[in-house]
Amino acid sequence: MESKHVELLQELSGAIEGVAAAASPSVVSVSSNHGMGTGTVLDDRGRVLTASHVVHGLSEVEVGFDSVSPVKANVLGRNPRADLALLEVQSGGLVPIQMGSSSGLKVGQFVLALGTPRGGTPSVTSGIITGVNRQVGGWWRFSVRNAIVTDARLNQGYSGGPLLDAGGRMIGMNVAYAFNRGIAVPVDTIGKEVERMAKGEGSRRAYLGIVSNPISLPEDVAGRQDVNQSGGLMILSVEPGSAAKKGGLALGDVMVKFGDLPVNSFQDLESQLAEEAAGKQTKVVILRSEQLKELFVTPTVAD
Repeated sequence: MESKHVELLQELSGAIEGVAAAASPSVVSVSSNHGMGTGTVLDDRGRVLTASHVVHGLSEVEVGFDSVSPVKANVLGRNPRADLALLEVQSGGLVPIQMGSSSGLKVGQFVLALGTPRGGTPSVTSGIITGVNRQVGGWWRFSVRNAIVTDARLNQGYSGGPLLDAGGRMIGMNVAYAFNRGIAVPVDTIGKEVERMAKGEGSRRAYLGIVSNPISLPEDVAGRQDVNQSGGLMILSVEPGSAAKKGGLALGDVMVKFGDLPVNSFQDLESQLAEEAAGKQTKVVILRSEQLKELFVTPTVAD
């Protein structure tokens, strides 16, 4: 029985090694004056995907391969709000990552995360998917819709590297590690943004400058005629000098309406913070000490 278990473990180990080895040529390092990150080769035309925060404010960075000297890469476009950036390198022999799909992912599904912030052979971590279709935002200036959340540890510099399924297909791009969880942008979202970024277009969003968390309102508050909703966003912090700060929002406030629409979740607020909301004074209704209060904010554009 013991030998059978050993054989199974060896088979599993060999399978993981094979998946990592097959994907490694498609994973590169990205170096800028912001530090080190990772990139993922998308195609043989020299397009490389990475995280926007790795190349923030730059038009050119350096991309390193396993057995090739680092080369210059142009930043074709960025989507700061989704933390995506598209690079272009002039280098032959590029090996594109095998693309998968992020639709139909299941909690408990096995994943591998690859990163190579310092060049050389990529390092690998593994885990399982702990959440899908999550809205992640507030801790950073970017916000990931339909995020893939895993317990695979993302070491420093893994941002921009691929998240792979058991078949070695890319299902997401790793962007952050917070609260002992890895956060990845789903590959289906990436596919929609690549051509926009290739044209130099980005998806700009309005920005308030708050850290918030969805909560359920107490029944006696939720049932009040002037409230009449089950949840809201509790404000955990307000960025100094931000639109929220200037508008009077404060720690402990619970946002229940933005404009004339109710806010029960991140998604409700995000859907209203499109670029056209920037520069437009908007009414915000909050609960402060269980009393409704109207404030006015003028969102800025997230850069």
